[in-house]
Order: sequence, then C-alpha cells, then structure tokens
Amino acid sequence: MKLQKIEPLNKNFMEQIGFSWHTDSDESAYVSNEIIEVSQDEAEAYYQSVNELYDMCVAAAQHIIDNNLFHEVGIPFNLVELVKESWQNDVHWHLYGRFDLAGGIDGKPIKLIEFNADTPTAVFETAIIQWAMLKYNKMDENSQFNDLYLGLVENFKRLVTLNEDTSEFEKFYEGWKILFSCVGGNTEDENTTKLLAAAAKETGFYTDFAYVNEVSFDDEEGIFYNGENYEYWFKLIPWEQIAVEEGELALILKNILKNQKAIVLNPAYTLLFQSKAILKILWDLYPNHPLLLRADDKALSGIKCVKKPVFGREGANISIIEADGSVSEKTDGIYDENRAIYQEFYEFNKDEKGQSYQAGVFFAFEGCALGFRKGGQILNNTSKFVGHFIK
Repeated sequence: MKLQKIEPLNKNFMEQIGFSWHTDSDESAYVSNEIIEVSQDEAEAYYQSVNELYDMCVAAAQHIIDNNLFHEVGIPFNLVELVKESWQNDVHWHLYGRFDLAGGIDGKPIKLIEFNADTPTAVFETAIIQWAMLKYNKMDENSQFNDLYLGLVENFKRLVTLNEDTSEFEKFYEGWKILFSCVGGNTEDENTTKLLAAAAKETGFYTDFAYVNEVSFDDEEGIFYNGENYEYWFKLIPWEQIAVEEGELALILKNILKNQKAIVLNPAYTLLFQSKAILKILWDLYPNHPLLLRADDKALSGIKCVKKPVFGREGANISIIEADGSVSEKTDGIYDENRAIYQEFYEFNKDEKGQSYQAGVFFAFEGCALGFRKGGQILNNTSKFVGHFIK
C-alpha cells in the first residue's frame, strides 16, 4: 500500500465546520494523518463494482419479496408490509448507502463485505473532511473519487423527477418539504443529518430539522412538526430499531405510507439490503461471482469464515472462525441473540504495521465517493477514517 503522511486538520477548524467527533475516547485522532494513494484504474474499479453490486442487490431483494423470504433475512414481522409497500411504489427512492469492500488496492480483487443501505455513517468524513484534508495540505482537492455531496444533491432532485435526468426538477417540484430527524444526544448523527438537509436545501426543497421525539405522526394525516405538514421525512434511525423499540410508530408509518401521506427516507425496503443475510441470497443467485464471498446461514465447513449478526453495527458480536472450527478472534456487543450469517474470510489490504484497510464506497444512484477505515482484523468503533487521493 502507498500511504502519504499529511498535516492533520486543526481541531478548531473541524469544530467550526461541525465535525466535533474528531477525537476518540482514548484521546487519539479519529482521522488518520496518512492518506492512501489510489490509481485512476483502482478508483474506476470501485465505481464499476458498486454499480454492479447494487443491481445484484435489487435482484436479490425482488427474489426475497417474490418468494416471501422475509424471515430468512431477519425482517421484523411488523415491517414486512412497509417493505412491500415502499418497494412497489417508485416514489420511494433510495437516497444513499455505503458499500463496505475488501481489496481494490495493489491488485487485490474487490469483494463485498456488506451494504450499509439504510443509515450509513461516515458521510461527513467522506464528503467534507477529505476535501479539506487535501486543500489544507496544498494538494489538488479534485484528485479524489469523491462526488458524494453532489450525488446527494442530484438524488434529492430524483425524489421529484424519479429518473436519471434531473434537468426538469424545477418543472415538477411543487414546493414539497422535507423534515430531517435523528435521536437527540448524538452530535455525529445530528450534524450528519443537518449536512444531508443542506444538500436537500441546495436543490430547492424547504427543509427543517427536529428530534424524533418532537415529531408528530398521524395515520390519516401524515407527519407534522410545529403544526407544519411534511411530505418527506428523513430519519437517521435504523428501521430495525424502529421495529423493535417503537412498534407503535412502525404501525403508524405503515398506515401513513399506505394512505400516501408521506414518504420516508431511506425507504423501508433498504432494510433488505441492510440485512447481512442478503449476502447468502446473493451467493445463491450469483454463485462464485468475482465480487462476492461465499455466505450461508450456518458455519462454512472446513473454510475460515466470519460470523456476524444479520443486523449489527460498529463491528459488535463478530467472530472469526478458523477452518477447524475454533474461534481466533471475537468482539462483544448487544447483538449476541441476533440471527447470524457466516461469510468466507477474506484478508483486507494491510499496511506495514499490519493494520487492515476497508474501502467504503457511497452509492447515490451510482457509485459517487470513496473513503477508507483502518483497524484490526475486525473493524469496529475504534477504527480510524483514512482519506485518499488519486495519482
């Protein structure tokens, strides 16, 4: 791997632009002071790979719906109708997601690790901080695969045009409003949500922000904040969390969608992509595809594999299982009772210190941005964000 040392961004500067989660709990910098050199061909390969993977995920989701496989991929029963409703109507547009990939550098083939399709993190780091890092170090900030913010702006327009061409957005836009929400008490979630709101506002949408507990929901009338009715509601809250912890809200949202009183972003069907059990469906549909790793709902006999919860976050409750069945590494967490999926182990690109690097490629209608995380064999909430530049 080719890494280049850079001068880290000033903390005061980062806080001024809203990026306050720059320091981890051990007082180490969350954003690495090294960036990865990527070739133009490698960047193009990441772009092409996620475009192909997205089409495959769409086919897998259709397969799940057609064959009623919701239980197999862990969809909570109270979200099944929401998933179907949002899938069947084109107005429920997938705004953005992030593919996590291994490989892609120094000739190592790209492999899908998972698709964070519902509430992916690292939006701020990828869209804003990477540009600032290059500019601060007097490098060409355009020398990167990073059109995330522009991709979001264009996809907000597609909420109205519902197709690739966004040139007639103003012709069809009728003053609709988007309410952006997250749970209070998390600065990262709040500022990420507000960044997305800024992209929507740039398109011409009227936007506002409210914490979830400040929003009113009505089965027959829709979604309200401060007496104002909103046609769109963006929530930086995982759908599965709504299903388990807010069952009544899940039911109301189902009725709101059915009555066509509001559109929720990201749509409920993104939970099909978000479920790591889709990895098995993909392998069943596309066995031995070069972008995929073998996956099953039971341990892979005689093959080193990774056990991970169908719905888990930040590397929690992941085990690396050796070919002889022994566990060589595992993490703790709150998802131990979750249904699990087993995926063939695949080595990440590593630096001279043995640190693993995972690519995160954002998708907003198409692949639009690249960023990396580095850490141990299991990447978790102690992993660092690493920028890149194209040379």
